[in-house]
Amino acid sequence: MNWQGLTVGFALTGSHCTFAEVMPVIDRLVALGAAVVPLASQTLMTTDTRFGTSASWQKELKERTGNDIISTIVEAETLGPSKKLDVLVIAPCTGNTTSKLANAMTDGPVLMAAKAQLRNQRPLVLAISTNDGLGLNAANIARLLITKNVYFVPFGQDAPEVKPNSLVARMELIPEACEAALAGKQLQPLLIERFH
Repeated sequence: MNWQGLTVGFALTGSHCTFAEVMPVIDRLVALGAAVVPLASQTLMTTDTRFGTSASWQKELKERTGNDIISTIVEAETLGPSKKLDVLVIAPCTGNTTSKLANAMTDGPVLMAAKAQLRNQRPLVLAISTNDGLGLNAANIARLLITKNVYFVPFGQDAPEVKPNSLVARMELIPEACEAALAGKQLQPLLIERFH
């Protein structure tokens, strides 16, 4: 696929343990020729964890994409009227984000961008990372699976012996999932083995 001239929104939410896994994917999209616009949840913008500081992740996002981070609802709202994004990826997409998206809640920049994307009938690609994907969040994932213009990066249980409800997408498949979504298709197989 020719990525030249395409703009990919790449939104990160609070699954901090997954940030290091998605950064090389951003590099790959840029190398393929896409313009990548970074978005970040309030959690990324304000929280330091054992996986890195907020400042370090912000710096890395800006350097890898060459663009400023969209980090407020006001900034994200402009994505609707401008129709700037050809595809929007939320990776990692936490259980909290999944739940809010499935229930039409818009309380942050990532969810506002998702709402704008769906308003424009353009693809939204979710790369889930949630400890309750086979628990309470299973209903939300099911709701999103049948939502028009919502696609998933193939996912599976990441640690079934110790966290049987946990689901994580295979992040390295994000470009392929985006390519399929831009063609109106779900990348298959959707359910995969994903053991650490």
